[in-house]
Amino acid sequence: MSGPDACAAAAGPSPRAWVVFCDGTELAWLRLLRPGFRHCFVMLHDGERWIAIDPLAALLEVTVPPVAADFDLPGWFAGRGHAVVAAPIRRALGRPAPWAPFTCVETCKRVLGLRDRLVLTPWQLYRRLTGAAAESPPAVRATARAVALCP
Repeated sequence: MSGPDACAAAAGPSPRAWVVFCDGTELAWLRLLRPGFRHCFVMLHDGERWIAIDPLAALLEVTVPPVAADFDLPGWFAGRGHAVVAAPIRRALGRPAPWAPFTCVETCKRVLGLRDRLVLTPWQLYRRLTGAAAESPPAVRATARAVALCP
């Protein structure tokens, strides 16, 4: 076996994904966005470790948090007031993603394989992932600098 099929077989089972939505930001213009939904990042779990993909203004931070594989990292973030949404990962995509600016939302969309040009803000991504039609966000306690992964 060679090519993409060999790579997929070697990679093992597909990881599970969660998107974490945050309020804190050091960029003034992000304060125009909905409180609690000013930044987002993706957490992946491959069964053995957690992987955080956090698109920051200056760099793309990819880390392996120092927690056990069975640690409830999504629950930990949710317990600190962040909105956390389990998200499907789509891998069977036949065409390249459309061009878009490098933002936290676009990074999350690319990791998840989500193709939706109308999703531009963290709040829109939250609504798309939850299928929410409500106008008001869930009660999210603002936690600036609560953890290193979420400003």
